Amino acid sequence: MDRQQAALDALRQQTIELPSWAFGNSGTRFKVFGTPGTPRDPFEKISDAAQVHRYTGVAPRVSLHIPWDLVDDYGKLAAHAADNGVAIGTVNSNLFQDDDYKLGSLTHPDPAVRAKAVAHHAQCVDVMRATGSKELKVWLPDGTNYPGQDDLRQRQERLAESLQQVYALLDDDQRMVLEYKFFEPAFYSTDVPDWGTSLLHCLALGERAEVVLDTGHHAPGTNIEFIVVQLLRAGRLGAFDFNSRFYADDDLMAGAADPFQLFRIMYEIVRSDALRPDSGVNFMLDQCHNVEEKIPGQIRSVTNVQQATAKALLVDREALRAAQRSGDVLAANDVFMDAYHTDVRPLLAQLRESMGLSGEDPVAAYRASGYAERIAAERVGGQQAGWGA
Repeated sequence: MDRQQAALDALRQQTIELPSWAFGNSGTRFKVFGTPGTPRDPFEKISDAAQVHRYTGVAPRVSLHIPWDLVDDYGKLAAHAADNGVAIGTVNSNLFQDDDYKLGSLTHPDPAVRAKAVAHHAQCVDVMRATGSKELKVWLPDGTNYPGQDDLRQRQERLAESLQQVYALLDDDQRMVLEYKFFEPAFYSTDVPDWGTSLLHCLALGERAEVVLDTGHHAPGTNIEFIVVQLLRAGRLGAFDFNSRFYADDDLMAGAADPFQLFRIMYEIVRSDALRPDSGVNFMLDQCHNVEEKIPGQIRSVTNVQQATAKALLVDREALRAAQRSGDVLAANDVFMDAYHTDVRPLLAQLRESMGLSGEDPVAAYRASGYAERIAAERVGGQQAGWGA
């Protein structure tokens, strides 16, 4: 089998989970910009996410964020998703928008506040059971702004105890993925600032606790693909949050700032045979679209991840190994760069056609559908969904 056919077979199995919050209004720290047709509730968010799957064929799940996506009947929401050809994916907790969490949530000095944060995760697990979700994602904004503000070691002890309580809430077929972020919103110390801290807590929790890697959550110049390798070696890479950044955690479309980095990351995934659906690695987007249209922004992000994956699959690994064994540095780099410079858009068009979809640019196909104009006319009145709504 030639590499192109093997790449097509692998790409046909790839799935990318979408974030519900990407379809609501969002903005900068200065302004949230409204868009005609913005969803007014989680049902409309899922309808919009289903459009991304309709034109790409590889986005069959939608992440929820609690309490942003609270509804009275989650069975009804899951049925709505199924009717639209998608399913509920990861359930995300929220520990960063409650006044009680000013000095921390799972690490707070006050046991009552920690108990409240644990109880919120019990609510999230209930949502998981009602929707069929198998994954709870925890991102911890906890940290301190000043030296001496709190005891750093005690905060880790409190965190370990709180995470054990959250982990105990999960059913046997559910897992927790623990995210890390090296700064923000805390400025002096962050309680889960790096992959090592996340991994240590996951190892202590048990086999169903794994690390989630957000590509925007690293210092400039960080070799993210090295982290990917280490987590794969440990069997603890649970998920990716794909986005892109120029300066900090910018949450831009995946591959927008550094497509070569995305290619390098996906090569290590391919190299470790972690692209398979049963690998345990969940490929997710985590983005907010501030100035661009939401649905096209998600479509573009999905196809950017697909392009990086396709190029990674086209690396001539035999030639690469031969060059590496012989110590031919330039030849090895040439093999890498040849794959990266390959125009894989025709290959992805072929993939879509083989899946019964339009082979043309999915963004163009979506725009020609008239869906954007229809929802702009229909979604009048009510409260538009937005970041934190």
